[in-house]
Amino acid sequence: MTAKPLDDLLNWRYATKKMDPSKTVPQEKVDAIIEAIRMSPTSSGTQPFEVFVVTNPDVRSKIAEAAGGQAQITDGSHTLVFAAWDNYTAERIDEVVGLNVAARGDLPMLRAYYDNLKSSYVPRDAEVNYAHAARQAYIALGIALVAAAEQEVDSTPMEGFSSEVVDTILGLKERGLRSVVLMPLGYRDEAGDWLLPMSKVRKSRDTIVIEVN
Repeated sequence: MTAKPLDDLLNWRYATKKMDPSKTVPQEKVDAIIEAIRMSPTSSGTQPFEVFVVTNPDVRSKIAEAAGGQAQITDGSHTLVFAAWDNYTAERIDEVVGLNVAARGDLPMLRAYYDNLKSSYVPRDAEVNYAHAARQAYIALGIALVAAAEQEVDSTPMEGFSSEVVDTILGLKERGLRSVVLMPLGYRDEAGDWLLPMSKVRKSRDTIVIEVN
């Protein structure tokens, strides 16, 4: 962990293109990133996703194939796979209720809140619910990217992969999950990464922010 200001960390991080395969991210740093994911906010506190931490070289090779051979998956030491619920069900929401009751007590307003959630979510089309769950996974991805920077661990968010193939590799369909986004972790190859020496490019504040007073 570093004590650098957040702005410095965000300027330091970039979507690493070439990682050093000789370097392994220490477990305590991975654990810190995972804990940040676990603590990420989600809609109604449902946390409708799971994160697979893949270190097995053979499995990562298969995932890399499904991602067009993107080498960060195999050159990094860990690949996180964010997998969203394929649907909201009464049973899944009831599990969230159980966690709330255990932590906060069996409050009538709590029961009413999640009963209303079930009546709204469960009848919806599964694709609508999956899309909603996937957006919650992306919130966690954003937190994970910042947490990795705080640990001075390089990372690369990846959408360019066959979710169907990754789902098969990890057996996600059987768990009621669908892969959403990948996040390899590792350490940059300073001599081999063409993107590292380039300036960070972002829109200006005036371009991206509209003040409504």
